[in-house]
Amino acid sequence: MLFCARSYKCVGCVVAKEFVGREWELQQLKKLLETNIAQFAVIKGRRRIGKSRLIGEFVKHAPKNTTFVSLSGLPPTPDVTAKDQRDDFARQMGRLFQIPTPYSEDWGDLFWHLSHHTRDGRYIVLLDEISWMGMEDPTFLGKLKTAWDSMLKNNNKLILILCGSVSSWIEDNILKNTGFVGRIDLVLTLEELSMSESLALLGKQSRTLSPFELFKVLSVTGGVPRYLETVLLKYSAEENIKRLCFTKGGILFREFDQIFHDLFSTRSSIYSDLLKTLVAFPRANLEQIFSSLNREKSGVISHYLSDLIQAGFISRDYTWDLRKAKISLLSQYRISDNYVRFYLKYVEPLKEKIEKGDFNDRSLSTLPGWDTIMGLQFENMVIKNRKTLHQILGINSDEIIQDGPYFQRQTTKRQGCQVDYLIQTKYNSFTVCEIKFSKNPVGPSVVQEVRDKIKAMDVPRHVSCRPVLIHVNGVEDSVIGEDYFASIVNMADFIR
Repeated sequence: MLFCARSYKCVGCVVAKEFVGREWELQQLKKLLETNIAQFAVIKGRRRIGKSRLIGEFVKHAPKNTTFVSLSGLPPTPDVTAKDQRDDFARQMGRLFQIPTPYSEDWGDLFWHLSHHTRDGRYIVLLDEISWMGMEDPTFLGKLKTAWDSMLKNNNKLILILCGSVSSWIEDNILKNTGFVGRIDLVLTLEELSMSESLALLGKQSRTLSPFELFKVLSVTGGVPRYLETVLLKYSAEENIKRLCFTKGGILFREFDQIFHDLFSTRSSIYSDLLKTLVAFPRANLEQIFSSLNREKSGVISHYLSDLIQAGFISRDYTWDLRKAKISLLSQYRISDNYVRFYLKYVEPLKEKIEKGDFNDRSLSTLPGWDTIMGLQFENMVIKNRKTLHQILGINSDEIIQDGPYFQRQTTKRQGCQVDYLIQTKYNSFTVCEIKFSKNPVGPSVVQEVRDKIKAMDVPRHVSCRPVLIHVNGVEDSVIGEDYFASIVNMADFIR
């Protein structure tokens, strides 16, 4: 039985594309059904990443006598108050349980009704967008904890799932809250789908696309399921990008403002400014960020950066000491969400022209810096799919002691360098990955580029450095003829 206060939120109630990926996450959820005690789970991840879809799939695997109860918070706006959240929660319960609308002045009373109506039988209870429900009411979490301890967990066939897009709020207020220590049985953070999973979600027709054409689609959508579902494969990649991003009604034309309004509310402009800084400086340290924002160093900006990391929009990459394999205090920030970077680089600055229809007949390759931004998008896709890369290169994950984008600052004793992706193994070997986007096959100059990087790296003597080239649109015969790279990896290898 499926109960949903807002039917559009209940994935199990609507027809959706075939479920793709998330096998491990689904298995972890299914294990909750095997216990004889009440279970408490938390699922977080950026908007559109498929949290509700995963829960809907989980519900399908529950025993037939399971009742699914889904309650959701109101999207935050300046006018939505804590009382509005309680009132709406009460109305949802009234509809779900077919009872008079409960008294809603106190979360304790609302949770009593929820507990009372789920006290017997097998239930999966979803509190969706949990941060929206409780953000404005300091008593919310305490009363939820009390309801769990004193009532909800008494039903040994009940599973409570808290779900939300504001991952930083969930992390700070639930996962790090001492009141919930020892109570949460499962925490899942949903990441983007892999390249091969993205291809599967696009459908059988996607296998007719060249790797280059597929890359252009993923360069904008990333592995975000909702974005991928909007792609129409009977049109070219460029036509899809135009339709989604460069037309007034396109979903990805409107998406950015919606994301940041829902996640960060009145502070959205601060987060937007931070992201624009990282568009201008693709790999920036804290000093560069403070300087660009014309702000003095403060913990506030660091906190906002942490929020963006938790939300899945940026990454913080720490470099490391190659001789000792120890993480350094030095780090760089970069945008790790392809849609966000693409939007801020090309869509937002051209909003007025897009609204006038000026891009209906314009080729996207004429946009300034197109090859540069595509290079960053491709690099990000490869890093997100690092596990697949390890398999392609035959590197066992147990062998890896450090990996990631690597940078080395220049000193009087050594040169500076930046490696797109570096793998250091416990056998003291280094795999130096050069990630190249080019609309034409990669030329022989790449060999000298990588030689120079390896020469600059401060590695111990008598260690092996294995150069690897990763490309999307082919390499010239002269590159192969050099016989320099230990492996040349095509994007097609990621999606086979």
